[in-house]
Amino acid sequence: MLRGGDRSLIDRFAKSMAALGPFEPVPRVGAGVSGGADSMALALLARCWVRERGGMLLALVVDHGLRPESGTEAATTVARLAKLGIEARVLMLRDLVRGPALAERARAARFAALEAACAGMGILHLLLGHHAADQAETLLIRALGGSGLTGMSGMAGLVETGRLRVLRPLLVVPPARLRSLLRSAGLEWVEDPSNADSSALRPRLRQLRRDRDGGGSATAALLAAAAGSSRQRDRNDRIAAANLAEQVVFRPEGYAMWSGQSLTTHAFTALLQVIGGAEYPPATASVVDLAAVPRPATIAGVRLLPAGRLGAGLLAVREPAAMAPPVAAAPGTIWDGRFRLGGDACVPKGATLGALGDDAARLRRLSHLPSAVMRTLPAIRRGSALLAVPHLHYPDREGCVCFPVLFSPPQPAAAAPFWFGDA
Repeated sequence: MLRGGDRSLIDRFAKSMAALGPFEPVPRVGAGVSGGADSMALALLARCWVRERGGMLLALVVDHGLRPESGTEAATTVARLAKLGIEARVLMLRDLVRGPALAERARAARFAALEAACAGMGILHLLLGHHAADQAETLLIRALGGSGLTGMSGMAGLVETGRLRVLRPLLVVPPARLRSLLRSAGLEWVEDPSNADSSALRPRLRQLRRDRDGGGSATAALLAAAAGSSRQRDRNDRIAAANLAEQVVFRPEGYAMWSGQSLTTHAFTALLQVIGGAEYPPATASVVDLAAVPRPATIAGVRLLPAGRLGAGLLAVREPAAMAPPVAAAPGTIWDGRFRLGGDACVPKGATLGALGDDAARLRRLSHLPSAVMRTLPAIRRGSALLAVPHLHYPDREGCVCFPVLFSPPQPAAAAPFWFGDA
């Protein structure tokens, strides 16, 4: 049972959640729970929060299958959560293999599984247990990598994807405080041996900081720096949004019309991220000159071309050579980081979603779009047979109803209004 002294942390969590809202009157939330101390504390705090609001919490335990004991640890975590009255589900990943970039691949696979599970349950909010020490280490890693202002803002408390609101309500809470909460509740947790693997950068930085509890002055200074960078980033986002609204029109076919006037560097990186379908914006140093003096170029997976018959200025179009290969077509499938197949799509077995490519030449009569744009449109095929190009209403307007494909790019704060329709 929790002691009265733990009420302050419960109240602190509630204030963090309020700042990350809004939520439904009866909130339904998911929580990524590894079984470690941080995520178990997150689950405990989230349980208190949803119960006070009559809501529902689903804990999602990802088993990466990379260690022999991972299955047992996942089962143990589910059992511990059940004793707290928390519903839990194990998500098993079996396609991961050891090799280069394992941490990055595991992170991507883990998030994809969490997102799919939440979407399947109609859950809009996913809680993650990153805490103050995680934030401090993230800043150090990004500083070593030469990150600019956006990176040095640290992990965001709220990130919206196409299907989820990802929330990190513990970013200013020291990990020692979370472990204290678990001890007072009589709860155990799993210790992941990878956290002590000195061959990985994050554990090495953790050892060098010598602040396991996360309450030291160095950690506090890093958190303050992240907060200052975040405030400046928010100001830059507002300026960039206004700049983009004046100079750029984003089109549902996945390209943009740019007046050709200069953009702020922040606005230009957002433009490139949207059209390139990238998870992160390009490095600031690589785009400064082109943002100030726009001209035809290829950068960050995006081609800048004269608009020609479409008007004055430039087109920002996806670079064909940088596009992703075709993927299996299924409701909700994302291709090239830019297009999502509608959840109600009726797709034949064995169909794929990929670029129209060379087939654009024989469909010229169907559109006024430049060939450079048409080649990058999403198309649905089965084998070599072209089934549909939804943006061209091919094979016909009625025939494409079963293949809704939506422009659904990454959502940098500066550009988000342009596809939510509130700008």
